Amino acid sequence: MSADRLACWAGLNAVVFGPRIDWTNCRELIQMTKHVYGCACCSADFGKLFRSNDAVSALREKAATGEGWSCNWGFDLGRFGRRGFLMGGAATAGLAAVLPAQARAQTDTTIVFTGGTVLTVDDEFSEAEAIAIRGNRILSVGTDSAVRAAAGADARVVDLAGKTVLPGFVEAHTHVIAGSVVDAVMEYVGMATYATVAEVLDHIARRAAETPPGEWLVFRNFDPAVQDGPDELTFAELDPISTDHPIFVFNASGHLAYANAKAFEAAGVPADVENPPGAEFVRDAEGKLTGVMKNNVAFLQVLGAYPALATTDPVEAVIGLLSKWSQHGLTTVSELSLGGLSQSAADAQVLLDAAASGRLAARIRAYPFYTIGAEAWDAAGVRPGTGNAIGRVAGYKLVADGSNQGFTGLQREPYLNSDSYGLAYTSREDLIDIAVERASRGWPLAIHGNGDAAIDNVLDACEAVRDAGIDMSRVRARIEHCSILHDEQIARMKDLGVSASFLIGHVHYWGVAMRDEVFGEAKAQLLDRCRSVEDAGVGFTLHSDFMVTDPVPLHMIEMAVTRKTWKEPDYVLAPAERISVESAIRAMTSEAAWQLFSDHEIGSLEPGKFADMVILDRDPRDVPPDEIRNIRVLETWMDGRQVFSAR
Repeated sequence: MSADRLACWAGLNAVVFGPRIDWTNCRELIQMTKHVYGCACCSADFGKLFRSNDAVSALREKAATGEGWSCNWGFDLGRFGRRGFLMGGAATAGLAAVLPAQARAQTDTTIVFTGGTVLTVDDEFSEAEAIAIRGNRILSVGTDSAVRAAAGADARVVDLAGKTVLPGFVEAHTHVIAGSVVDAVMEYVGMATYATVAEVLDHIARRAAETPPGEWLVFRNFDPAVQDGPDELTFAELDPISTDHPIFVFNASGHLAYANAKAFEAAGVPADVENPPGAEFVRDAEGKLTGVMKNNVAFLQVLGAYPALATTDPVEAVIGLLSKWSQHGLTTVSELSLGGLSQSAADAQVLLDAAASGRLAARIRAYPFYTIGAEAWDAAGVRPGTGNAIGRVAGYKLVADGSNQGFTGLQREPYLNSDSYGLAYTSREDLIDIAVERASRGWPLAIHGNGDAAIDNVLDACEAVRDAGIDMSRVRARIEHCSILHDEQIARMKDLGVSASFLIGHVHYWGVAMRDEVFGEAKAQLLDRCRSVEDAGVGFTLHSDFMVTDPVPLHMIEMAVTRKTWKEPDYVLAPAERISVESAIRAMTSEAAWQLFSDHEIGSLEPGKFADMVILDRDPRDVPPDEIRNIRVLETWMDGRQVFSAR
């Protein structure tokens, strides 16, 4: 690829570090190539979405003043005892002292659940007849008589009536801190709910009909690459829906957006607006605006006028999102780009405040993001273990490349019908330097790698860590997404003690596109090789990468078991990579807990661990694989509290 051509591709991709490229210089290339974008959540630009948010602005400003933000600023760690709060497990008693009364009410309560199937997901995947919890811990697991005896005569007994109990689901890779703010102010219109563009437009029309004039209608995860219909939404599609409501639709890529004329008017964006460097307000052949905006430098001029984006409280947004996710049985989630909200170490404040609220329906394990800078995190006193059993820092996040479906994942060979190899977000040399430096300071590592060449670089970095004399079992290095894997790379992972975390939605939602547009039939077979890594003895997890897809564990388990694609329901992508239901359950419970350095406290139903569990109406092993997603979550329990009930 020529330097000029690569520069244009870089200009299209809003996450490349360095000078922006004038979009107009790349227009001819844009017209003759596929839509190119990077991983929005892994972009240093993602935080620009929140510049108009009052709370985020306050966090950023305070972090930039005086000595900068630190773990004890604005947060009374003395209420916990600094050592107890920051270093985790011992903090439970200290945290209870400041929790609301209703959160402490069950401290001494003993409950026995019996009359169903208890899948412990321990090393043997053993089954039990009953389980007892006392306070926020599991007291006993085993036969009905043994558990009742351990619980005592005063225990409350719950009849499961044949239902199935599993450990609470653990989501190893989401972006819950920044993503919760987006979710709070944007409604989902993605492919999991709407198969076509027409269905999306019908839904927007229904929302307009029931919403008072003047109020904004804002939507997320629109993806015309997989939703059948027009490739973009313009004034022609959106203005007939409403001229009274500003309408804004965010593309799933994070780098495109669409709005109606009313939204441009409400934001004060004139018809003769100039294109910012590296971005574009798209115009038609007559030079008139179409409503399509490319890159955040453009669309934030419109979205910035949305009042809810300014007033949303990030802590309340996290609390609300995790409460919503409890309906799916999630009891532990993750933040793999801590710092992405405020673009500073002050994101840790949101994590700690949410953890101290006593209102979270799930635990959070967070990974500080490398673009904020190691010095900033160190100066703030953020280190592995910062937090407590509810919210805790688990490791450090690095990024090697972009997105395969966005043609920015770094490949050994060019993309299908292209001369592009993708992009290295971090050079091999820099990746090695940062990985060794962070690991030498005790940081576990999670490194984003989608393309096979990027995974080569990630493994080189892990090898350098090992060669530096650092214990890899302490680093627990994991490759995020780990999309395109060759046999020799799996062997290297095994040798280095590196695990995989698969965005399984790549198979289900984008499998056909990977085959037909991105890689071709042969290379697409290397996508998310769950069975191959399992056979090699390499640990793996399944994740949603929220907001790329939404975290619905039972559906994700089904995706891994069947590997059927959304676009062609009868097509199975790489059938040899299908895994058993038991293996898929492990990937969303015990294996995920291990990756998040929480296997000592969650991930399986064993005495002494936290009472995090989900009750299902059916055993996932006993239903046809295509129906796993239809299993109902009846109850979700986190930390000994029922946080969701379908009844």
